[in-house]
Amino acid sequence: MALTPSNVMRVGTFAPDFMLPDTVSGVQIPLEAIQGEIGTLVLFICNHCPYVIHINKLLVKLANQYQSQGINFIAISSNDVENYPQDSPDLMKKHAIENKYPFPYLYDETQEVAKEYNAACTPDIYLFDANLKLYYHGQLDGSRPGNKIPPTGEDIKTAFEDLINNKRYTHRGIPSVGCGIKWKK
Repeated sequence: MALTPSNVMRVGTFAPDFMLPDTVSGVQIPLEAIQGEIGTLVLFICNHCPYVIHINKLLVKLANQYQSQGINFIAISSNDVENYPQDSPDLMKKHAIENKYPFPYLYDETQEVAKEYNAACTPDIYLFDANLKLYYHGQLDGSRPGNKIPPTGEDIKTAFEDLINNKRYTHRGIPSVGCGIKWKK
């Protein structure tokens, strides 16, 4: 697995709009329909990435905790399913149900949404404020598969708490790292 860091997106950038199918419900969902009252966490993930598998339980726990506080979670998979069939929409649905995702798991078949976000890796994590302006882009925490640091979500939880408390995020954002998005050729 090649370690790929996230690309830069400037704080204050508006979230690129999208309408994507939710793999569980089959319904096309626009961003505005699922944005949070206080914030929106957009996660580029996939089924098979060891970096995502490493944090799945924590993502569910954080979503259950923070969605009730006005921060909605949205997961998107943009991987090329022709070459990586384990990330197909049917298997995304199964994955979301098995992991009890309390958030939509959307499929970006054309990869246009990932390109608009300048996403590079899984997980790639973007937190937007109530106006869909980028508030935080970076890692969940310092845990990685095999580094013996348990996932806590400390970096993203700090960003959540600052956003909820209407504070300016002043901590240095550390880029997320993971598997590179599997781009179509």
